[in-house]
Amino acid sequence: MKRLTRLASGASVVLGLSALVAPIAAGADGFPQGPPFGGHGSQVVFVQTDNTAGNQIAAYDRADNGTLTLDNTYNTGGLGGALNGSHVDHLGSQGSLNYDPRNDALYAVNAGSNTLSVFSVRGDDLTLRQVVSSGGTFPVSVAVHGNLVSVLNSRNGGAVQEYYAFFGHLFPVPGSNRALGLTIPTDTTEFTHTPGQVAYSPDGSKLIVTTKASSNAIDVFNVGFFGNLSPSPVVNSLPGTVPFAITFDDAGHLVIAEAGPSALATFTLNRDSTITQLDSLASGQTGLCWVAPAGSLFFTGNTGANSTSGYQTNASGELTLLGATPTDPGTVDASASSNGRFLYVQTGGNGIVDEFQVNANGSLTEIGSVTVAGAAGGQGIAAS
Repeated sequence: MKRLTRLASGASVVLGLSALVAPIAAGADGFPQGPPFGGHGSQVVFVQTDNTAGNQIAAYDRADNGTLTLDNTYNTGGLGGALNGSHVDHLGSQGSLNYDPRNDALYAVNAGSNTLSVFSVRGDDLTLRQVVSSGGTFPVSVAVHGNLVSVLNSRNGGAVQEYYAFFGHLFPVPGSNRALGLTIPTDTTEFTHTPGQVAYSPDGSKLIVTTKASSNAIDVFNVGFFGNLSPSPVVNSLPGTVPFAITFDDAGHLVIAEAGPSALATFTLNRDSTITQLDSLASGQTGLCWVAPAGSLFFTGNTGANSTSGYQTNASGELTLLGATPTDPGTVDASASSNGRFLYVQTGGNGIVDEFQVNANGSLTEIGSVTVAGAAGGQGIAAS
């Protein structure tokens, strides 16, 4: 029986947990109640501003030709944040905004107020269901697998907090807050040393955290039956690589954006939570930190070069570099449409999202751009 089915069958356990977390149960948070998730958002791109005066989500409708039109802007109920030393990437992370099509949910971190916002999604309409504590300080990344949600906090040594999603609300999994114990400076180098992303393995059995320059490692926790984490992670050291962003290829290989060599690297994620490197290929661009899948392709965010690089993997995890495409200043995160035909690149210099058509050979054709109000230096983008 698949893990997803097993987790869904554990709903009765979550009902028992609700007594322990009554302050965030339905009706106790002050936000609109009613039907849980539904509506299946389609052809929408969500962009997070991370504005320190008040975090917002801008919802854009995607036309058939891939161009974007602003539909509405929604307050998250929290504040954005900025790491010391950051300029165009104030969160220094990937995955600060995560769209969950299975549950028609959108999760947004509020780094400046140490909270996570939960929205239900109906097409391009968002309804704020809940604002919950992130379980730490300065949340920067959120991951989803089935009904499990994990939040990565980046200050005070870093920590992850597990939740169970149930009827439009999040419930902390008891005993599943894990401190990472990282040494993180508070000077202008802070943004290069905070952890970069949290992600689940495709089968949900592992939770992965990149530590960037703080320890140059990929930490891997085992995930238990109801989302409980192993007491400590397996620490996979990768000296000098500054592992930043995480994704997976079609064969299930771990794909890591490494800021140190400005390269993309592939690994086998082993059952014992160790990793085995398969390939690494430099982009020839500077500041490669982010990576987004688009069908069978991958596109990196090269902040120093103001560009995105295309890659492809084969069944053995070997990488092929497909070339680079210029973007607006401050290339950060990106997200592709669910059909892989369009790529949306968030640039932090002026808060612009660049729109591209993804061609069959992996090249990109620019089709337009939009400026997101209040999003200069912001991060977080999710396309449906």
